[in-house]
Amino acid sequence: MADAATLPHVGANDLKDMLTPATTALVVVDVQTDFASPEGLLGRVGTDLSSVPPALANIIALIATARKAGATLAFMRVVTSPKTDSNALKTLMARKGMPGGEAICRSDDGGADYHVVTAEPGDIQIDKLLYDSFHGTDLDAQLRARGIETLLITGFSTDCCVDQTARAAFHRDYHAFIVSDACAAYDDDLHVSALNILQKNCALLVASEAVLSAWAR
Repeated sequence: MADAATLPHVGANDLKDMLTPATTALVVVDVQTDFASPEGLLGRVGTDLSSVPPALANIIALIATARKAGATLAFMRVVTSPKTDSNALKTLMARKGMPGGEAICRSDDGGADYHVVTAEPGDIQIDKLLYDSFHGTDLDAQLRARGIETLLITGFSTDCCVDQTARAAFHRDYHAFIVSDACAAYDDDLHVSALNILQKNCALLVASEAVLSAWAR
């Protein structure tokens, strides 16, 4: 079985100089009903969600520690309606034999709601239509207004929205870190492959324990 722990990770001793809370944002990507809850769309169609609870537990711990450390919290959500579905997405789903497969995280049925996590006043909250948290949003402007230089990225799924958000961050000159055990895919091999590609090209990998230790200091 694939194992993310075998990939290169930055240790806690080095992180303390890389994750300065005042210039770091903990980015929580798509922790939503349809992506993370058994009652959501993916759960209802039989997707294996067994990788979600361990990652979610680490996300919750990171959120609490980030607040205590004074880091910025930024929550991303996919929020859609039939009117906002792009032609490219609808056509892609139809050509894959999945017409209607784009109907996820609808704004009117609870699928787009946060799952377990809660944003607080003062946190950044971004609603997006697809995978990249920067595309068509004001995330970049909000981060720069707060002097953020480093993004610590968590959430679902590693191979999709986490991946594309990390790439977009790097292209915008942010220092991107992926918390390998605070994100997940619905297939272990996809999770590890995505992490491996990201660490080779545009991000550093960290474990949640290392982040908690670095910020505790």
